[in-house]
Amino acid sequence: MSGAPDVGSDPSDEFNGFEGEDALGRPLHLQRRPERIVSLVPSITDLLHALDLGPRVVGITRFCERPAEWRKTKAIVGGTKNVKHDTVAELNPDLVLANLEENEKDDVERLGAPVYVTDVRTVPDACDMIRTVGRLTGTAASARTMAQTIRDRFDRLTITPSVRAAYLIWRDPYMSVGRDTFIHDVMTRGGLVNVFAEQTRYPTITLDDLAAADPDVVLCSSEPFPFHQKEAFTADLRESLPDIPIEIVDGQLFSWYGPRLLDTPSYLVDLSEERLRGRSAA
Repeated sequence: MSGAPDVGSDPSDEFNGFEGEDALGRPLHLQRRPERIVSLVPSITDLLHALDLGPRVVGITRFCERPAEWRKTKAIVGGTKNVKHDTVAELNPDLVLANLEENEKDDVERLGAPVYVTDVRTVPDACDMIRTVGRLTGTAASARTMAQTIRDRFDRLTITPSVRAAYLIWRDPYMSVGRDTFIHDVMTRGGLVNVFAEQTRYPTITLDDLAAADPDVVLCSSEPFPFHQKEAFTADLRESLPDIPIEIVDGQLFSWYGPRLLDTPSYLVDLSEERLRGRSAA
């Protein structure tokens, strides 16, 4: 993380118990600091690493690619949508961290372990989640430092929304994002006007839909679909929309709501000033 604050173990970090409700409205009461943590969310796995909780994390999903070394040293409990319940049970976790959108409700409810489900749809939501994970894990002071740094960096953004953008997250079929998504919130803060804002959360669209929306730019995310891996993945876009620039963007900086957000504001500034200059709506 470039420009990351020092969020390692803080002398003022301590666990004072936790009493609260998760995003599903389910109560969670922890009397002791969790020592065996399973993360079912890539962004939260990245957060646990940034909070220096490596020795206490025992399980992650196969999509948790940050930090890379954990894929070799932690138990893999399946994917975000198909959790291996037996594997989780064998790990005997005293805390499982999940997300309302990324994980299946049935999976979460069948785990038989203390589970805290998060719901993150905006940058302020992400900061709240980071602080909550800090409280849950006894790293409250470090988490507060990170959350405040993220909030401060976003608050300093002064990009006026002017570039009309279509943001693609999938191919065959093409899928974009609507207003009620975390990506939309990040786009808006980066001066991008989402041309599919009034659609469903993740609308399926066609090349004709893209042409009709007439964006100034089409942003192809590096994840969940890897548009960046082959030129062929954007060839039909370039052929069908010859007058509209097609840009590959870092999907993690638009959609990961953990420590990656520390780098998102500067990325949005660079995107606005260098790659999208001159493409604002008339």
